[in-house]
Amino acid sequence: MGLNYVIAGSGATGGSIGAFLAADGQDVVFLARGAQLEALREKGISMRHTAKGDFTVCPVKAETMEEYGGTPDVVFVCVKSYSLEDALRLVRRTGSPETVVIPILNIYGTGERMQKELPDMTVTDGCIYVAAHVSAPGEITHGGDIFRVVYGLRPGQEPGTAVRAKLEQVKRDLDHAGISGEYSENIRRDTFKKFMYTSPMAAAGEYFHAQAGDFQKEGEPRDTFIAMDREYLRLADAMGLGVPEDMVEVNLKILDDLSPEAGTSMQRDIAKGGRSEIAGLVYAVEDMAAAYQAEMPVCRRVIQELKARGLK
Repeated sequence: MGLNYVIAGSGATGGSIGAFLAADGQDVVFLARGAQLEALREKGISMRHTAKGDFTVCPVKAETMEEYGGTPDVVFVCVKSYSLEDALRLVRRTGSPETVVIPILNIYGTGERMQKELPDMTVTDGCIYVAAHVSAPGEITHGGDIFRVVYGLRPGQEPGTAVRAKLEQVKRDLDHAGISGEYSENIRRDTFKKFMYTSPMAAAGEYFHAQAGDFQKEGEPRDTFIAMDREYLRLADAMGLGVPEDMVEVNLKILDDLSPEAGTSMQRDIAKGGRSEIAGLVYAVEDMAAAYQAEMPVCRRVIQELKARGLK
């Protein structure tokens, strides 16, 4: 019997996961609000420029978090960090001891923090590699072919047989849907690998008001990203995570494969004048560096400038 999936936050990342799974015949409920919810209900969800081409899934199940009344097998939490409490309320109300919660947020260590709030469920850590944005209500456009979801249990987590079976089934479902699913055996390391791409890219992108194309050519933006990423590698070493030494080159390859117009969600939020994830995604690195006594002078310079601009 198939799993029933709930996508808590159906923006660019959650909408992409849900659309691929739904197109593959999986039972998916999209939780959204505002114009995105209206569009999902009226015309389904449309994907543009993905690795498998353009496609539309219609109809789809779309509700608000407050309306949803099922008991999910798997919840992909894809909200911004400032909306995490909404997702926690949803899972507390609808989840069971056999519900698997997979957070797909930009903030390092989110799963561990959520687990403390959801002690009766299994909360993994997780991350996503995808260049995507909501190009119109109900429409998501990809800016590159990469689409990978990484999730896994932290040391000390010992779920029962039924939950472990669900975790394994998630990988099979993702792979079959055209998403590269990775059930990690070292999720602390693997989520930091993503963080050491997303965090400096968001910070340097906002610092230079730059998009991917600005980082793909020689110059100060690219040099700054490289310098920051090397400092994140130093932090990873101090944390004992075992991140490979070639991770900076891996991140440059990811960046170089993006559409030149690709930016970060944090930059888009700041440009709109709304709330952003800059505190957890960028500023938190200062506290991490202090806790592990890691020298990160370039990151500190960028962070000080962003704070001086009043960004929060």
